[in-house]
Amino acid sequence: MKSSLKIVTIFMFGVFISFYIKNNFIVKTFSIVEEYDLTTYILYILMFLVGFGIGGDTKSWRVLKEFNIKIILVPIVIIAGSLLGGLLFGIITNSFTIKDSLAVSSGLGYYSLSSIIITESVGETLGTIALLSNILRELITLIFTPLMVKYFGKLAPIASGGATSMDTTLPIISKYVGKDYAVISIFSGTILTIAVPILVSIMV
Repeated sequence: MKSSLKIVTIFMFGVFISFYIKNNFIVKTFSIVEEYDLTTYILYILMFLVGFGIGGDTKSWRVLKEFNIKIILVPIVIIAGSLLGGLLFGIITNSFTIKDSLAVSSGLGYYSLSSIIITESVGETLGTIALLSNILRELITLIFTPLMVKYFGKLAPIASGGATSMDTTLPIISKYVGKDYAVISIFSGTILTIAVPILVSIMV
């Protein structure tokens, strides 16, 4: 619980600092925020450090041998679980059709691409819902990874992160599941990222 509170605190602090910097007259004068996406570069640095740590620890790769062919089941089960959730939501609610719910859930956390495809194919309303729901999926993973690992196991945050488990949520996942499972996180996230445009296109 303490870890989650720390993450929330850091997140809110980041929001505050970002808001302050963006509205600071010095930054506005030099247009730093407008010209450079600082969060992207910070993400690159974090991913480099995670990759450096995994690559430097040869024991991390033993998980591939331990899981063997079973590692392929991780992204498959994540896809099945996400679509099942979308199906159930579509059945129990009258707000969306089952098809729309499946389209949104097939985003698997990849909010930018999935929302664009859905917006162009279905409309702005569903595209916005897809964007928000998949962003929420990422935020939940970033904030609650410590609790997920504690109560549901090391694969839980990997499943929750979906396609983002290979990039934006990888640093926090790697910290709490260990380098061994970080390899699985990268593999799963990569497969899911490739699968998103195919799944969304089919569902819409």
